[in-house]
Amino acid sequence: MSVRESAVVETVPKGLLVAGEWTPAQDGRVLPVHDPSTGEVLTSVADASPSDGMAALDAAVSAQQSWAATAPRERGEILRRAFELMGERIDDLALLLTLEMGKPLAESRGEIVYAAEFFRWFAEEAVRVHGDYRVAPAGDKRILTMQQPVGPCLLITPWNFPTAMGTRKIGPAVAAGCTMVVKPASETPLSMLALAALLAEAGLPDGVLNVVTTSSSGAVMEPLIRDPRVRKLSFTGSTAVGRRLVEQSASSLLRVSMELGGNAPFLVFADADLDAAVEGAVQAKMRNVGEACTAANRFLVHDVVADEFARRLAERLGSLRVGRGTDEHVQVGPVITEKARAEILELVADATDRGASVLTGGHSLPGPGYFVQPTVLADVPADARVGSEEIFGPVAPVTRFGDDAEALRMANDTEFGLIAYAFTSDLTRALSVSEALETGMVALNAGVISNPAAPFGGVKSSGFGREGGREGIAEYLETKYVGIGGL
Repeated sequence: MSVRESAVVETVPKGLLVAGEWTPAQDGRVLPVHDPSTGEVLTSVADASPSDGMAALDAAVSAQQSWAATAPRERGEILRRAFELMGERIDDLALLLTLEMGKPLAESRGEIVYAAEFFRWFAEEAVRVHGDYRVAPAGDKRILTMQQPVGPCLLITPWNFPTAMGTRKIGPAVAAGCTMVVKPASETPLSMLALAALLAEAGLPDGVLNVVTTSSSGAVMEPLIRDPRVRKLSFTGSTAVGRRLVEQSASSLLRVSMELGGNAPFLVFADADLDAAVEGAVQAKMRNVGEACTAANRFLVHDVVADEFARRLAERLGSLRVGRGTDEHVQVGPVITEKARAEILELVADATDRGASVLTGGHSLPGPGYFVQPTVLADVPADARVGSEEIFGPVAPVTRFGDDAEALRMANDTEFGLIAYAFTSDLTRALSVSEALETGMVALNAGVISNPAAPFGGVKSSGFGREGGREGIAEYLETKYVGIGGL
């Protein structure tokens, strides 16, 4: 690491945050954090045990009543100050993110900007939580409704967007008046620890936010999920883990939000603007090195334009510079682990074994770190594993379709339903396709549509619940009805 890199890592607290105190794990264990561009250890953080997790929950429960009674304006102002602090420290936060996750610095800066916007959005939403008062239809009663915080929350965040997925959950919880225990991914704990320290500096009271870093996620979180004092669980991660968490949450009938895996189709119709479609494909595929649940996973292209689209896409991806994300000129960083790299290359090999052709890439890069060449596969058969499994890497498989009906059948032929992309210049087709796609989100003639003001979430095996937008804070509120008689 350079001197500056070491200095940024050194400033981050390495303990567990419990009731406003940074503490080591009770058994003294530590968790190493690796740089995926070199495989080397950056630093170590506390490795929580189940007893540490329970102490964090105790702190959240103790703080809940006073935090719920805190004025909405005050809660919003804390979020606003956190938003401003993130802007002031964007370079350090971005560098930290790049070091532990690998993405290029330009993308890390983009994530910090995006993440901060959730704090600004929910700072404004905090004062807009309201109920209703109306006359009952018979005229003899009044109907009063009020919205109240759901209570202590468990928030589990992923490694691929460690800061943005943190603010997307923490922001509405703070705004709604909920305390929380946050468990970041073991691969990327530093960004969450830095964010927690920043929130404390912004004025968040002790015990409202508690952070447990651990290599034993299941052992630490299951007792908390089953604890009846917890009233809300929000998870972003794989569908397999999400299913287990939903099962565990059933015993306490938790409010649950699940943002799970994806298998996003990217539809290119014959009338599409090919320049725009290729640019959108680069964004939808290569954002975050392809390690995103929203990443385009299946490129379904009309026969008439399939060859030209694949050629142009291969040309664009083949020109991208791969390397350590701290290099300002790098456009593609490493994937998160050696295991992830091996799984990506296995999917490429399966597709080529079944008849797909490699237009660019298809291999790892020699030397240290977990690098995969940006890859375009043409004429991918329907039975290739890349058609049904989430790639989570820089691989774009292209498959042909003949007409709209076939395109929609292929797009919907998956258990997942997070997002779909569609490029067409025909308004009627755009609307009919948007209605027919079995996804929670549709990107029309765009490669990125994530926005703090919009509801993010999926259907089918991609989960349920929404994050962001006006819908995002509703996930952290209960509606109470008061019937008023004698009138």
